Amino acid sequence: MIMKKKIYTSLGLMSGTSMDGVDLSVIKSDGYDEFSSILNTYREFDNDLYKQLIDLRDKISNSEDLKIYSDDLKNLEKKFTLFNAKIINNVMQDVDEEIDLVGFHGQTIFHNSKIKVSKQLGDGKLLSSLIKKIVVNNFRQNDLDHDGQGAPLTPIFHYLISKILKNKFKIDYPLSVVNIGGITNATQIKDALNNLNQNFFAYDIAPGNCLIDEWVRMHVNTRYDKNGNYARSGKVDNLILNQAIDNFELKSFNNSLDVKDFDLSFAKGLSFENGCATLTKFTAFLISNGLEKISKKNNISLKNIILCGGGRKNSFLIRSIKEFLDNSDIRIKDIDNYNFDGNFIESQAFAFLAIRAYLNLPITFPNTTRCKESVSGGQIQKNF
Repeated sequence: MIMKKKIYTSLGLMSGTSMDGVDLSVIKSDGYDEFSSILNTYREFDNDLYKQLIDLRDKISNSEDLKIYSDDLKNLEKKFTLFNAKIINNVMQDVDEEIDLVGFHGQTIFHNSKIKVSKQLGDGKLLSSLIKKIVVNNFRQNDLDHDGQGAPLTPIFHYLISKILKNKFKIDYPLSVVNIGGITNATQIKDALNNLNQNFFAYDIAPGNCLIDEWVRMHVNTRYDKNGNYARSGKVDNLILNQAIDNFELKSFNNSLDVKDFDLSFAKGLSFENGCATLTKFTAFLISNGLEKISKKNNISLKNIILCGGGRKNSFLIRSIKEFLDNSDIRIKDIDNYNFDGNFIESQAFAFLAIRAYLNLPITFPNTTRCKESVSGGQIQKNF
């Protein structure tokens, strides 16, 4: 008799590089093949917390700065954790199911895989005591300790999504799940066979929203370019765009990327709208170029591209990516077309990763983070 795997109810939290708020998802899963979505919600940071997070990240450019600003980090970590505890306690009143686990990614302040340091704000022990639940946090460190890049972490969830898309919606492999957050990462799945190390590959490939968001914050009192409207009203400076493309090249896609790996100074002489247009085109070129290069590297055709993350809503960016790819055989679709909410794939992923970490299952793989062997990760905190 085959034993049925236990289904866990898990809550996942994700605060991305835009630092504008927290995505929260509640899912049910066995950590393998079963998945259903229970609830997705977003809570925006108040202006004070938003500004403190942005300011502190801007101050920290190396691991020494983590020591210099340790008091600021500690104070802000507590404030950030209390914010998360409050929204979790509110959400738990609205969910009928008992929450088994909480996947708490935290807010990345500094990430440098070369020196094996990845600092996320978020006190898992304190959160566990405040919400009276088992919390899994610090997802990246074990991968770094096994010579991985500590990112991307979502590919194993993308792999599960690909199986759902195949079974329910008859979408054929090969399939690429492209998440356009602050950074763009892509998971390419050859097939849903169980030999994971030969059938799926993942990379950070380009900036996502980070350059555009930073440009917008520098010039106007909003946090991002909604729907690409600012970019659409500007004019691309092709001379500056081509120079920027010539001057920037990712020689390898084997390294994780951080927002600090990219610089928008080349756009500084441009008007606000023209800068938006040019930076968006630059981002689109790097995304399309990255997709083409990793497809060639793994001999996987770019047949089906499924988009998730906030950047998929920037229609100027998506249109530009399609123009650069310039291939009518490539089908590019929003994940929202398939009963998923593209805003919450990462928060759902951390709910899923919490289950896998709790079961001591691998969450990172040689072909996703370049770790030596498939490893689990996360610290399990029970403080109540």
